[in-house]
Amino acid sequence: MTDLLSGELLADIRERAADYDRDNAFFAEDLADLQASGYLGAMVPTAFGGGGLTLHETAHEQARLAAHAPATALAVNMHHVWVGVGRYLHERGDSSLDWLLREAASGEVFGFGYSEPGNDLVLLGSRTEARPDGSGGYTFHGRKIFTSNSPAWTRLGVLGLEKAGGLRHGRNGAPRLVHAFVTRDGGGFEILDDWDTLGMRASQSRSTLLDGAHAPADRVLRLLPPGPSLDPYVLGIFTSFEVLLSSVYAGIADRALELAVEAVNRRTSMKTGKTYAQDPDVRRRIADMALAQDSVWLQIDGITRDIDASAADPTLDRGAGWFRATAGLKVRVTETAREVVDQAVRVSGGSTYFNGSELGRLYRDVLAGIFHPSSDDAAHSTVAQSLLGPLD
Repeated sequence: MTDLLSGELLADIRERAADYDRDNAFFAEDLADLQASGYLGAMVPTAFGGGGLTLHETAHEQARLAAHAPATALAVNMHHVWVGVGRYLHERGDSSLDWLLREAASGEVFGFGYSEPGNDLVLLGSRTEARPDGSGGYTFHGRKIFTSNSPAWTRLGVLGLEKAGGLRHGRNGAPRLVHAFVTRDGGGFEILDDWDTLGMRASQSRSTLLDGAHAPADRVLRLLPPGPSLDPYVLGIFTSFEVLLSSVYAGIADRALELAVEAVNRRTSMKTGKTYAQDPDVRRRIADMALAQDSVWLQIDGITRDIDASAADPTLDRGAGWFRATAGLKVRVTETAREVVDQAVRVSGGSTYFNGSELGRLYRDVLAGIFHPSSDDAAHSTVAQSLLGPLD
């Protein structure tokens, strides 16, 4: 692991983060360095030429990267999510994404094209139309948002809805959700230059207009009915996405705590003549931050270890319970991270309000956590359903 994200590499990445943020620029140099280090293949099994990291190990590495450059980590995260899905399936005897593991090891960059404006169903539905090409493939037509890695992805995972009425292969005409991959060199899409945001600026998660982007039959991974599904592909997406996303925000909070400790040891009170590290109120705030982070990592570690081990030990497989576990993890981690960064700003003083402050940048970056699925409302709905059953 240390060979993939060396201290020197991380230091270079941290040094560039402020410039990317100020210029609203893509993290091109970071990506080139991460590719050269082999980090994009970190979670690819060694049999496919990758680093062989587990989900648990990758979560910790993503947190380290996020502590140095949150936007870089967030964008790279979407690539790792797809590798995580491929690994999840492979370890459970499903080879349908083995091609993705090979391509990730060879240098392809994967993007996540699922989010849509006004679609709170996320994996359960789509506003994008998937049109059959007559040969088992599909073209996609619709708008995707928050497409991280927009300037650099070479493979884009997409979701669309095949409308009701078709009878191909003897189907009954019911609508189906189509999960597939399109390529950058295949065309049929437009990437808008519309990413000018409060935070996570270097991720350049631009909107993508799909207008005929084509996935051939061998890149159509699942045809599923709209609504909840326990298909391993869906479980792989959900668990990998929520866990790795959580690790990014945990890394932001780790860095905020570190900066806060440095600040209170550096700042001196004119009233007492002592550093703020000797102020009882400040000490309590620092302790609260640390207690919260300790809890976060216990949760991330417990869930990632269970997911990793469940491939070989079915007694650890929670089935539908993974939705509750990982959606809840994402909400708890992102909310805790926001609170930790807020407390760090409070104890570090007014200098954090200036644009040149790293903590000020973390304060903006951490807010993005509330917009990723699962939302707070969706997570509560998932938990309520697990306890009370579905609504009538």
